Amino acid sequence: MSYLYSLYDALVSIAVPADKARAVVDAMEHDMGTTLATKQDLEMLKQAMDGRFALVDQRFESLRNDISRDMAALDLRMTIKLGSMFVAGIGLVLAAMRFWI
Repeated sequence: MSYLYSLYDALVSIAVPADKARAVVDAMEHDMGTTLATKQDLEMLKQAMDGRFALVDQRFESLRNDISRDMAALDLRMTIKLGSMFVAGIGLVLAAMRFWI
């Protein structure tokens, strides 16, 4: 608040009438009180953002778990299909060799 008194003194020293200097200081004080963020405003914003980030982290963790589970199931299916194709291929090769020999 001392800067407002300094501003008032500076305005009065350059021949601004006292009532107009007071109006400038009051307007500046009002604007600063309504438009600038206070420490409490910033702390509330920090808490809100921490909550949002925690929610996003939970959603990413859930997605990560879902993808991991889906990839494990896909890995198992691909292994079974590849094994089946390998067995069928070997069977066909053996049948073809038996037919030609």
